[in-house]
Amino acid sequence: MPTFLVDGHLLLEAGAVTEAMAISDQAKLQHVLVSHAHLDHVVGLAFLVDNIQAAAARTGPVATASLDSVIQELQSYCFNNHLWPDFTRLPPDAPALRFQALSEGQPTEFGGLTVIPVTVDHTVPTTGFVITDGASGFVFSGDTGPTTRLWEVARRTPGIRAVVVETAFPNRLSALAQASGHLTPRLLERELPKMPDVPVWIYHIKPTFYEETAEEIQRLGSRIQILRQDQTYTF
Repeated sequence: MPTFLVDGHLLLEAGAVTEAMAISDQAKLQHVLVSHAHLDHVVGLAFLVDNIQAAAARTGPVATASLDSVIQELQSYCFNNHLWPDFTRLPPDAPALRFQALSEGQPTEFGGLTVIPVTVDHTVPTTGFVITDGASGFVFSGDTGPTTRLWEVARRTPGIRAVVVETAFPNRLSALAQASGHLTPRLLERELPKMPDVPVWIYHIKPTFYEETAEEIQRLGSRIQILRQDQTYTF
């Protein structure tokens, strides 16, 4: 369940945030980016706002940003007072959650960084992100099959130093990967010429196929590495 902490304060995806961070640290989070509304990317957000709603260290709502279509799905199917409480209204005097809709392709200041959301190819509304502090930055694919515009925007953005891209399935499950909007190592290899010429870091390998997929990724060369759990990476 993807969860990345950028520059120590901006949460990118919220799959496992409540497992990875102590509640005292959760209460300090103010900015969350989510690529899409699938549970493995947002289930931690539901528990995060529940955990911190009464925390003493809390300084305001958790601002959660994505494309408007993604926000609508989160409001309709998760924070709807049926599947989970609507924390945009709870607690009544100081809600724990605030949604912020981003415009596709438009740079926006969020959490002290510049974020450019770019729609990618998945089974539900999904965005990748180009994230930069003005001097350096990286690209995050979100869940996606073969795509183009994200890489075009990234190549035009100065200072990009890394690509973080999903590769979910091994090559033998290419049909499943394409039907579900994911990449395999072979599909990833075809994406490489579109990307900025920087190191490529892989996330979101399906646990059931981890060894098989990792072995196929390693054959693509030293430019491509797999992200490891509980590690800090500097770009």
